[in-house]
Amino acid sequence: MTRHDLRGLTRRQLLTRSLSAGALAVVGTGFIAAPDAAWAVEVTAITPEQMATLLQMARDIYPHDQVPDRFYAVAVKGYDSAEQKDFVAEGVTALDAAAKAAGFDSYVAAGWEEDRVKLLQSIETTPFFQTIRAGLVTGLYNQKEVWPIFGYQGESYSQGGYIERGFNDIDWL
Repeated sequence: MTRHDLRGLTRRQLLTRSLSAGALAVVGTGFIAAPDAAWAVEVTAITPEQMATLLQMARDIYPHDQVPDRFYAVAVKGYDSAEQKDFVAEGVTALDAAAKAAGFDSYVAAGWEEDRVKLLQSIETTPFFQTIRAGLVTGLYNQKEVWPIFGYQGESYSQGGYIERGFNDIDWL
């Protein structure tokens, strides 16, 4: 199924179809969707391709296999604003230029995580990378729905602290 085959579909129709395992679908103007879950992110100021790049960057900067893409989408959604539009466009263009210099069509088209990480390392001192990375710290990890994935129970001061509430019960460290 090509991108052109998806024109004219409603969101509901799109989300009920299986595209390709693990890939985000950039669909027309306005949104991108995931084939493995019933979620999509609508964009208004930046392009769907730029949002797909931000999502992939988020996954590569803070990789957690157990965290679904929808949480990363929430974390980068704030960059879809008129104020951030030019900043994101310039940053994605620079990242894609680095990808082209490395032999890829774009950053997102670099199929291996190792290759994408090298591309990110090549821009890690730029304000674009530093802004996205810093924003992800709160954008991703402040989502209460993500906390159980990491074994975090939330603040405990109001409940007497962590000593009696599982201070040493995480099994993933």
